[in-house]
Parts: sequence; structure tokens; C-alpha cells
Amino acid sequence: MPKIKTHKATAKRFRTTKPKNKSKVKLMHARGGRAHFNGKEDGNTGTAKRVDANAAKTSYQTVMRSMPYAK
Repeated sequence: MPKIKTHKATAKRFRTTKPKNKSKVKLMHARGGRAHFNGKEDGNTGTAKRVDANAAKTSYQTVMRSMPYAK
């Protein structure tokens, strides 16, 4: 069997968590809106943007199919 190719754009945008106790892995992605015009926002908003967010459950199967070796 040949190797399955990884979709590189998807691999750069998403990361998976390490499973604990054989539970399902989570898909994480960076939050948007961090490029510029952040000086006028308060500190809580800036801090919240630094934390990765969980990806939508509806896109889980599609993303994992694009990254076959991320499991």
C-alpha cells in the first residue's frame, strides 16, 4: 500500500492534542483577528486571542481525513 498524502495547508492550520486514557483527540486551531489594530482592545481580549480554540465538531472528520498521520 502506498503512503497517504497529508494536506499540508490543513496540517499547518490545525494541531491535535495527545489523547489521555484512550479518549478522542481534540482538534485545535489558532484564533483569528490577531494581525493588527490590537492596541485599542483591552488586555483580556488580547490574552484570549493567544489561546488556541477547539475546532468545530462538524469539521473533525474532514480535517482528520486530510491529516492521516495526526492520530
